[in-house]
Amino acid sequence: MDRPRVLSGIQPTADSFHLGNYLGAVRQWVAMQETHEAFYCVVDLHAITVNPAPEELRRRIRIAAAQLFAVGLDPDRCTVFVQSHVREHTELAWMLSCQTGMGEAARMTQFKDKAAKYGESAASVGLFTYPILMAADILLYQADQVPVGVDQKQHLELSRDLAQRFNTRFGQTFKVPNPYILKEVEKITDLQEPTAKMSKSSSSPQGILDLLEQPGPLRKKIMRAVTDTGTEVLADEENKPGVTNLLRIQSALSGTPIPELEARYAGQGYGTFKKDVAELVVDSFAPIRERTEKLLADEAELDKLLAAGAERARAVARETMAQVRDRMGFLPASS
Repeated sequence: MDRPRVLSGIQPTADSFHLGNYLGAVRQWVAMQETHEAFYCVVDLHAITVNPAPEELRRRIRIAAAQLFAVGLDPDRCTVFVQSHVREHTELAWMLSCQTGMGEAARMTQFKDKAAKYGESAASVGLFTYPILMAADILLYQADQVPVGVDQKQHLELSRDLAQRFNTRFGQTFKVPNPYILKEVEKITDLQEPTAKMSKSSSSPQGILDLLEQPGPLRKKIMRAVTDTGTEVLADEENKPGVTNLLRIQSALSGTPIPELEARYAGQGYGTFKKDVAELVVDSFAPIRERTEKLLADEAELDKLLAAGAERARAVARETMAQVRDRMGFLPASS
């Protein structure tokens, strides 16, 4: 029986995925490769909306790809590739841009938020059309489902709207993708500001746990994590956000329900609890870091894996684009 096809991507905008990325998306992608025909890409075209330096972008693309393989994505079970290696992404994005209204694009929250924060003059046209490129990413592969969190639903809705609009105007061409709601993962917050989300764009370095970080710094960050008044290890979002965050981390990585952890540390105070969380994080991250370093040490082999993934992705993308060009009225290219 055919498996449903999924498409998802991650940006190469940092030197390491952080714990929130891992738990909220990437770890779940690993499970999905067993139940879906999965396409996962490093979305480097999306990353240039913030104008990274060329060498930094190149390095981070490889780091992101290496981490995807290191966490358990298997090139024999899924397709892992770099977005810009499949040129049909940009071709379809232009064609979909011509089917998208200005008001429709202007309602996208990412552009609105950045424009409000930095001013419209600081927000590029690329940032404005970013959701249309995202729609092209999805529709190009005729994805049945798209793994999304609650905050990404708006972009998927645009993809669905554009697919339906194109099909109405030009004939049945695209599958209309459905959301695949990722398993609800408790919000992982900043270790120093436990009421704020752990985020590369807003958290301080001491507030983030990076997958590729060395054991020493990881332990220090957790031992210095903001806790709360009192000594009881209890989950209480309002009165103990710091302890609650550490309990969530421990529960997510160990698979132990939070009530069991609360019972385990009853009467012990924060010291033993933090040490245990620190060791669990170190032990969980170590094999990922080691596999990533091994992959990065052999760039030729890593590039070979990505080239194989891109070739499989192109086969699907070319078929879709042949239909799109024909239905929109473009002349076929002469051989």
